[in-house]
Amino acid sequence: MKKWAFVLLLWPLAVLAEDTRPLSAEVLWELDRVGSPVISPAGNQVVAPVTEYDTSDDSSETRLYLFSPDGGVERPLTAKGHSASSPVFSPDGRWLAFVARRNDDEAGQIYVLPMNAPGEARRLAEVPTGASSLRWVGEHIYFISRVYPEQDWADMKETLQENKDSHVSAHQWNALPYAMWDHWIDEETQAHVFRVHVESERIEPITQRFGIELPRSSQGLGSYDIHPEETHIAFTSAANPGDVDPNIDLFLARIDGEDATNMTPDNPAGDGQPMFSPDGQTLAYVRRAIPGFYADNANIVLVDLDSGQHNEITTEWDRSASGLVWLPDSSGFLGSIADEAHRRVYHIDLTGQPRAITGPTSFGGLSVADDGTVVAHNQSFLYPPRLVTLDIESGAIERIDTINDEVLANVDMGTYESVTYQGHDGQDIQMWVHYPPGFDKDKEYPLFLLIHGGPHNAIPDGFHFRWNAQTFASWGYVTAWHNFHGSNSFGQDFADSINPDWITAPYNDTIAAADWFADKAWIDEDRMVAGGGSYGGYLSSILLGKEHPFNALLIHAPVYNMYSQMAADFAVHGTRFGQFWENPEIYQEISPHYYAENFDTPALIIHGQNDLRVPVGQAFELFRTLQTKGIESRLIYYPDENHWVLKPNNSLYWYSEVEKWMAQFAEPGAR
Repeated sequence: MKKWAFVLLLWPLAVLAEDTRPLSAEVLWELDRVGSPVISPAGNQVVAPVTEYDTSDDSSETRLYLFSPDGGVERPLTAKGHSASSPVFSPDGRWLAFVARRNDDEAGQIYVLPMNAPGEARRLAEVPTGASSLRWVGEHIYFISRVYPEQDWADMKETLQENKDSHVSAHQWNALPYAMWDHWIDEETQAHVFRVHVESERIEPITQRFGIELPRSSQGLGSYDIHPEETHIAFTSAANPGDVDPNIDLFLARIDGEDATNMTPDNPAGDGQPMFSPDGQTLAYVRRAIPGFYADNANIVLVDLDSGQHNEITTEWDRSASGLVWLPDSSGFLGSIADEAHRRVYHIDLTGQPRAITGPTSFGGLSVADDGTVVAHNQSFLYPPRLVTLDIESGAIERIDTINDEVLANVDMGTYESVTYQGHDGQDIQMWVHYPPGFDKDKEYPLFLLIHGGPHNAIPDGFHFRWNAQTFASWGYVTAWHNFHGSNSFGQDFADSINPDWITAPYNDTIAAADWFADKAWIDEDRMVAGGGSYGGYLSSILLGKEHPFNALLIHAPVYNMYSQMAADFAVHGTRFGQFWENPEIYQEISPHYYAENFDTPALIIHGQNDLRVPVGQAFELFRTLQTKGIESRLIYYPDENHWVLKPNNSLYWYSEVEKWMAQFAEPGAR
């Protein structure tokens, strides 16, 4: 595989110019956020969602913008005051469908807007339970809605109103799942695919006729696809409904039929992302092989729709297939692939042979027109997502938007580079190092080492709004993300090397990263701090009980007690390695709360009430432990946030409190 040596490191002047400002938390909330683009079939129009925020009242609004591949068009397409999402072009490109809530809509509805002539968007037939994940095929728009399966639309509308008017707040469950991420799952409802005829507005159930619902925990565009001739639907569902650990399989059915066939009954792990080829001859999907391991490499499987033969084509490629789109001639795929701490665009032919198209920075949201024009969003540590066209032969990109240019015109981002150091067992570890604006290598700076979550989600070269390393650096720190053992994008063995032992290799990699910095003349080893969230909060909790060089820690939404984590929307390690009552030694060895005897480092703990991935009790347990031991600690609790801090003013407070905490134990700035 081709290797890229990527260094982006400049030594600017020791002070900021008078007309520039750093990338502060306030600037982050001035930026509009550009979503994934869609290109029209003819390749002459591009639509993308753009979200802007107002810190005065914590509001946000997402409007669809129209662009052109030559960069000559950039304007709002949907009306102000009505957020819109899920844009999709009609097959002839004359219309755009999207989801919005307008006027008296109680839930997101499907609207259709003319693209080649003036006109207002019109709402299609009312869907009381709301519509999402649109696909436009032929004369129908397909969508997902979570419905009461025994009721018609009128009855559902009445039920929803009764629930809204009810004074009973209780939820009831008799089986899993009961929650996903930050919301409760209604046991009485099911997610199904429907379609609406664009002219008659007649709604038809599709998957409901088969008596098979989409996965209960989450659904989206990757949950289903429609044959280009509208003859078949491919969709995902749990092959073992009612079991604690769902096995998501791929099902295929005729749209006018009554039965669906499980296409993957012999695979004990997850199958998904069905995609019919444009010529209608092949169904592609991705397959994982290890149950309970979400970072297992996902391989592309091709199904010949005439013979039914399955052919897994990427088993020899040590990367995970993701972000896939068919090429218009059905000759292969483009994919946004996690690869060595980037998201690179790859071309993958029908034999499974991969070819890297892009190098540094990160790409996603691929969309391909019938004429082969490719649009995507592109981002790096130094700029937020923006829209580009991509030449798949040369890899050349051309930017087609100017979103955020005015805000960023006088922002000094600082600089960054990729380095490699020796970590656990002497293996190479990749690390991003961020330097503050005005960095002077002849002076000493404090270190803020960031520990990413997952644990298998490597930090790529991309713009992070919630944990922005350049924002931390702007306070006067050298900051860094190290992609320790367990991080994806470096191969299956590297990602799986920490299971079930979550501690040893990542801890050693973290200490080795600190040692690497301590050897640099421009780092003050007496001013080192560290922290992370989710698994990063877990590993920070481990640091509390082990030797380390950090004066203080930031611990956000930590997995602190592996036993208590059973209250989450999924249980760590249970599926693959057994539950804690079956193999208690695993959990005793890796649960941070067993190391409490050795805790002695000041810690700032942050958590949100609506976090159902790592329930908030984890933070309360850790805070009480630290307080009981007399260790300086602070707990920040958000009653209205989930695993992440998403509201503008809550985020500004988060950054402010982190800055104050770290400054207390590692004075920022050069000496």
